[in-house]
Amino acid sequence: MTVSLFISLFTIGSMVSSLLTEALKKAFKSIATNIIALVDAVVVGCFGTLSAYVLMGVEWSLTNLVCLFLMAFCIWIGSMVGYDIVKTKVLQTISQIKG
Repeated sequence: MTVSLFISLFTIGSMVSSLLTEALKKAFKSIATNIIALVDAVVVGCFGTLSAYVLMGVEWSLTNLVCLFLMAFCIWIGSMVGYDIVKTKVLQTISQIKG
């Protein structure tokens, strides 16, 4: 994955994920916001990166698969910047998953 591809996917993915999170927050008020952000970031990040790989003809390797999942994590962090402090939300999500 090149730096320009990463920045493009990260920018677009974070924007789409944060908009989707805001829409889903209104629909599912009983679910924690950071869990909604995590789930849609994984979907948006993996699907967006997978689509870019297929459309650009990127060959499949272990490195590209690792980048696919790391992109989902980066988009999750990037989508949470707009509405809350990232550090507390990440720690809160980890404690919610444990409990």
